[in-house]
Amino acid sequence: MRYPVELVPGTLLRRYKRFMADVVLEDGREVVVHVPNSGTMKTCIEPGCRVLVSPADGPKRKLKWTLEQSFMGEGGCTAIMVNTQLPNHLVKEGILAGLAPSLAGYDSVRSEVRYGSRNSRIDLLLEAEGRPPCWVEVKNATMLAQPGMSRFPDAVTTRGQKHLLELADMAEQGHRAVIFYLASRSDARAVGPADDIDPEYGRLLREVVARGVEAVAHGLHITSASLVLGAELPVVLA
Repeated sequence: MRYPVELVPGTLLRRYKRFMADVVLEDGREVVVHVPNSGTMKTCIEPGCRVLVSPADGPKRKLKWTLEQSFMGEGGCTAIMVNTQLPNHLVKEGILAGLAPSLAGYDSVRSEVRYGSRNSRIDLLLEAEGRPPCWVEVKNATMLAQPGMSRFPDAVTTRGQKHLLELADMAEQGHRAVIFYLASRSDARAVGPADDIDPEYGRLLREVVARGVEAVAHGLHITSASLVLGAELPVVLA
């Protein structure tokens, strides 16, 4: 995915009201930006970190800037994609481009398909004649727990727990069910559950994997111009 506009560099001053932040742009202007991320953003931002924001000129937009990327770690060399509106699109694009070998061989990839008994919508449904349907739930893993290890979630998620159980239901019906973690930071080398933050999610993840759900993770190639699905990463459940 190429960004449709050129991203503008700045420095984060503070995040507040969850979806808002103050940023100083390189030209000295202080602007209020939309933060498209409902999580805690732990290890993703801190006051003074470098960020990239996108301009928006839509007449209905109250905030004319959107937070897209942040830079953390020593020297600010770790790029993090913080816009949680993008992961589903990025994973779908990567699958269609053949960048996810474990999910290759399907004729169609549909988004937001209703399924299960809990009135939910799956992020992606992969279909091909002669193969069981493949239900894929995408999660954005941006929290760094220790060097190289990205973990999910960064806050207790009852919604995420429900998604795991729905996937297990599909697996037990003979379908293919996949929980797909997109590690959206350049220093991620593996993904695992954040048991210290949401132990129930970690417990359920291990349970549903034992019931036939596949846990898959991929990194993300992040530049100021584009985002591309990266190589598969190990999912560590131990």
